[in-house]
Amino acid sequence: MGKRILITAGDVSVEALLNDSPCASAIWDALPIECASNTWGNEIYFNIGVNCPLADDASDELEVGELGYWPPGRAFCIFFGPTPMSEPDGKPRAAGDVNHIGRIAGDASSLRFVVDGVTVRLSAID
Repeated sequence: MGKRILITAGDVSVEALLNDSPCASAIWDALPIECASNTWGNEIYFNIGVNCPLADDASDELEVGELGYWPPGRAFCIFFGPTPMSEPDGKPRAAGDVNHIGRIAGDASSLRFVVDGVTVRLSAID
């Protein structure tokens, strides 16, 4: 991982690292991106207008702080805790398979303060 981005949602900002996957590279090339957020349990997601196919290693099982891309919704997904699909272990679980595109650098817990509809901005960090 090497491409650093800043995710800003209202008053909350976190740094993240995108991996070297083709999907993460397509998102990097589209930056900056700004749109309204949606929340689903401890997941923030939003349509970014980038079109990527489902990767061979896509899955619905993630770790806290992981970033995903959900092809049917062209959605950037940020997982910071349990979702409605989580099992008793409390790990995030997506509603469907997502491409694994990176992770939050550090503590993702501040994202719990992000509410539906707040503007989210993804920008490159040089």
